[in-house]
Amino acid sequence: MTTALHYPWTLEQFLAWEERQELRYEFDGLGPIGMAGGSEAQAEIQRNLLIAVGTRLDRPPCRIIGSDLKLLVAEHIRYPAAMILCSPRGPGRSVVSDPVIVFEILSESTANTDLIEKNAEYRATPAVQRYVILEQTHAAAIVFSRKGEDWVSEIVAGEQAILRLPEVGVEVPLAELYRDVELTKRA
Repeated sequence: MTTALHYPWTLEQFLAWEERQELRYEFDGLGPIGMAGGSEAQAEIQRNLLIAVGTRLDRPPCRIIGSDLKLLVAEHIRYPAAMILCSPRGPGRSVVSDPVIVFEILSESTANTDLIEKNAEYRATPAVQRYVILEQTHAAAIVFSRKGEDWVSEIVAGEQAILRLPEVGVEVPLAELYRDVELTKRA
């Protein structure tokens, strides 16, 4: 039996549908968005991020989680590259809504979504104090953070630069996040 897809979907319809799928989908408030596969560089940056931050994170109950847990923001479902949660663990929980820090790894195909759409969603989520977008081709990050009522940005660039995550008391040299990643050489 074929089921016609009707748009827009509700969040509840999406979650019920998505749990039966083999592949992962994000939800943009209207319907499912298929998740494209990542690059080797993206996978290596994510691995390095989880290790570098995870080994420094010494503030229980804070922990870094990879991209398997759903994030509910602004009635949308996202799968960030990583996020830091400081709320109590929930057994069997597959959706969270209160990360302190969210990480995405930028690619050409996701740039608009990461820089514009997700940025607005994370900014609208009071729990999110910092949003870090890591470049894939250069040792660099665009960091958005809350300063009172403002959402401010800074660029952290160069392998000698330090990514500061004061909300959880962690500092990581960018060089560690880009270990074993082939970066674009400057002319």
